Amino acid sequence: MALITHRRRQYQVAGLVLGLCGLMWYFHGLRTHQPDFVHTHDKPVVADLDLPPTWDRLKKWEHDLPQHNTSLPFPEGKTGRYLFFKNEIQMLGWNNCLNERLMNSYLAYKTKRAYVFQNYIWKPEYYPWPREKFREQDPRTPLNALISGPTSGGPWDEGDMSPRSVSLDYYNEVCPESERRIINTGEIKPAIMWDDGKTIFSRWEKLLLDAPERCIEIHPADRAEDGFPQVFDLYLWGSERILNMWDEFSKSPISKLLGTSPVVNSAVDKNEYLFLPRGPRPAQRVSRNPYERMLAIHLRRGDYKEACKGLATWNSTFYSWNLLPNLPDKFIPPPGGSWGSNTPENEAKYMVHCLPTFDFIVNKIRDSREEYVKAAPPGPGKVRMLDVLYLLTNDDSDWLDRLKDVLQKDGWHTVVTSRELVLDQEEKDVGMAVDMDIARRAAVFIGNGWSSFTSNILHRRLVDGKEWISNRFY
Repeated sequence: MALITHRRRQYQVAGLVLGLCGLMWYFHGLRTHQPDFVHTHDKPVVADLDLPPTWDRLKKWEHDLPQHNTSLPFPEGKTGRYLFFKNEIQMLGWNNCLNERLMNSYLAYKTKRAYVFQNYIWKPEYYPWPREKFREQDPRTPLNALISGPTSGGPWDEGDMSPRSVSLDYYNEVCPESERRIINTGEIKPAIMWDDGKTIFSRWEKLLLDAPERCIEIHPADRAEDGFPQVFDLYLWGSERILNMWDEFSKSPISKLLGTSPVVNSAVDKNEYLFLPRGPRPAQRVSRNPYERMLAIHLRRGDYKEACKGLATWNSTFYSWNLLPNLPDKFIPPPGGSWGSNTPENEAKYMVHCLPTFDFIVNKIRDSREEYVKAAPPGPGKVRMLDVLYLLTNDDSDWLDRLKDVLQKDGWHTVVTSRELVLDQEEKDVGMAVDMDIARRAAVFIGNGWSSFTSNILHRRLVDGKEWISNRFY
């Protein structure tokens, strides 16, 4: 019976992974600048100002990081110890890449090695420009455009002498191929494939601490042997097995010092005026900070219907940190489904929470506001008030207009959507991170439990100290 239960849980986890492969959270159609005209003789030519950024200045800044110096003393420089994950996910949604990179850099930190960071390589279908505008075949964004902190080469806390993360270019300089030890995940993973997060982490931690070599590369097993050959793979992230890593990971410098990139901060700051409350003057003393009066909700529509059906077919659980037990909204896959199929009744239950109806969304927003306000600590002080609403959405249909009208009548005097943000070239490139940071700052966030996008927002919010009741799912 135990073996059957174990197999069933493996199938549920694998099902989540299959569903997540189609679960890419990025918003297209952000507002772009209008073209100017350039006159060539007597024929006006449209100058296309909506092109991908070159990132030349940021690339130079990364190149000039102070740790990129072979003369530095141990544990950096030419005698330092380095860890490069050649098996990291690329060409997938940003948030599937982000949670893996954070955990990889934590493993490097714990094993006293410098983490080697890389550019984010886009899956072309997710890039916010059409192929004819690509500057390169596989578009790339510098990691420091998306995040800041130790994972992308930022400093540790004062007194922490751990080696700082370095770029792949510097690693190739300081670690010649003749000095690299290659570890294939196929040598390690089979014995611990279905163990809990701590067991998996500890196995790799011991291996890397004991290894005498300065430079270590983790290579992926053959895809025929392991469809997800990462150290911390989608099977782990899509299950409760990751949860026993939460306490130490959330308190680690990787989480505590993880920050918003200057590019993203700039985009949020210049659009902040959109969130200034527009309603009547409150009768009681409330915060003047628009984010402290904001509820942000992620509304993926349209193409997401098929992804939700896939999640139901494979009896998928919530994703990663969305499974933390203290969160108020939970989803337990209902019994009756099997590997690769489910009952119509169960599929309907999935759709309620994965692609909620108009009325469900309105009621969820209303209930979340009411429960958050009621949870305010007793005593004098500012009254909790939520009257600013931010809709993170890819929808541009009449459905969205109707929703905004209903919500405004329900007391949301300020309603803003992703499409109303004005972003320049660089900010458009990191538009998903802009939306994530607004949701991070909001007093209340409602996300989708199957989403890595939601999970990474949740990670930042909980590390920031947001209350459990402020983090909701459909």
